[in-house]
Amino acid sequence: MNIKGFGGIFWRTKDLEDIKQWYSKVLNVEMEGWNGAIITPQAGNETIFSFFTEDDRYFPLEQQVMLNFQVENLDDSIKHLEKLGVPFVKEKEVSEFGNFIWIEDPEGRRIELWEK
Repeated sequence: MNIKGFGGIFWRTKDLEDIKQWYSKVLNVEMEGWNGAIITPQAGNETIFSFFTEDDRYFPLEQQVMLNFQVENLDDSIKHLEKLGVPFVKEKEVSEFGNFIWIEDPEGRRIELWEK
């Protein structure tokens, strides 16, 4: 068997229209009429699949899943988010694994943006 990437990410939401608009406006994920989007990876794009223990504090303990979106240019993404007034949960971090920032969607789900 050969895993080619994630087939989907699904979760429940309190306000479907609000959350669809937020993801479209903030992350440029255009949601279609079936309440989803197809994101087609490009060369150099990879998906990390990783487990965390129940008490790991990398992301909030009450949050079961955290999304990580790989971006082409984190500085441009930061400018876009600042223009929209999206607050940062974590400012830009530079590490051996790449550059990261954290934001939250309107329902408080932490989202990591990553440039490798």
